[in-house]
Amino acid sequence: MKKVNVGLIGLGYIGKVHLKNCLKLEEGSLVAVSDISKKALKLAEKMGVKATFTDYHSLLKEPDIDAVVISLPTYLHAACAISAAEEGKHIFLEKPLARNPGEGRKIISAVRKNNIKLMVGYPFRFASAFRDLKTKLKSGMLGEVQIAHAINISTGPFLHRGQSGIPRPVPKWWFKKELTGGGALVDLGSHMINLTRWFFGEVNSVKAYLGHRFNFDFEDHAICVADFSSGTTAIIDVGWFSQVLTLGVEFFGTVAHASAYHSSPNRILTTVQLLLGKTPKFYMPHRLELEHFVYCIKEDFHPAPDGNDALKDLEVIKQAYENQILLQ
Repeated sequence: MKKVNVGLIGLGYIGKVHLKNCLKLEEGSLVAVSDISKKALKLAEKMGVKATFTDYHSLLKEPDIDAVVISLPTYLHAACAISAAEEGKHIFLEKPLARNPGEGRKIISAVRKNNIKLMVGYPFRFASAFRDLKTKLKSGMLGEVQIAHAINISTGPFLHRGQSGIPRPVPKWWFKKELTGGGALVDLGSHMINLTRWFFGEVNSVKAYLGHRFNFDFEDHAICVADFSSGTTAIIDVGWFSQVLTLGVEFFGTVAHASAYHSSPNRILTTVQLLLGKTPKFYMPHRLELEHFVYCIKEDFHPAPDGNDALKDLEVIKQAYENQILLQ
């Protein structure tokens, strides 16, 4: 098969990350982008993208596009992914899969009906530190992991400010529960639930404490206790309250203890790397996941993590919301 022709839908914060990475794909070629922002489309044009659209439906009608990368707000995932499936486009969809399991099942149904590939964006599955830890776990070096700790504490929706130092507004949809499906547990928790499931298998049961530091109508931090089929109990901490990113896991096994962290980017080093056209270390997993997606299309392999995997994350999150721990 020739190079995979890719269309990118959505040029927000993560969409711009995908834009840069798509332009570096060895097996793929970014041929079109779509966004409602003309400013964002002009940026894409300056970077060499020839076809731009303000309506993603027009992009999906392009016959030469083989696959799309969807990085739209969560409430638009289902409609866009289903439309892409009906147009026969393979799909890379940003996490979470959807706002809730019901929407997620509709996406998966459309994907199956139209016989296309669906991959969901969980970049930390491609981070070298976590992959190395998985190798140690599988080798038995740690023995049986009795307790695990997964943590993802950051600025959350305020990441746009924290990374650049420039005060920019946060999109309004971030603060409407009906559009996001939830708060920090959906946003950051989906990452860490997926990662711990990758390590330890399926979740048998989960409970959660939900915190409301900023008085939103959804949680801005959460602590989950999840029991896995492997026998491991994991404590999963997520939150939007810190300007310092902490992202990692710790495993306490019967033989040894091990940990792995995905470090926050150094602002100066990241700027230099971007100016030189290189992919900063922090964003390398985002690039690797897209390369995996394109490779699977070209070689007709099943990509991972797929829609069914991401649906399980939503089901765990739903269970966590239903089993809240009330602290005095």
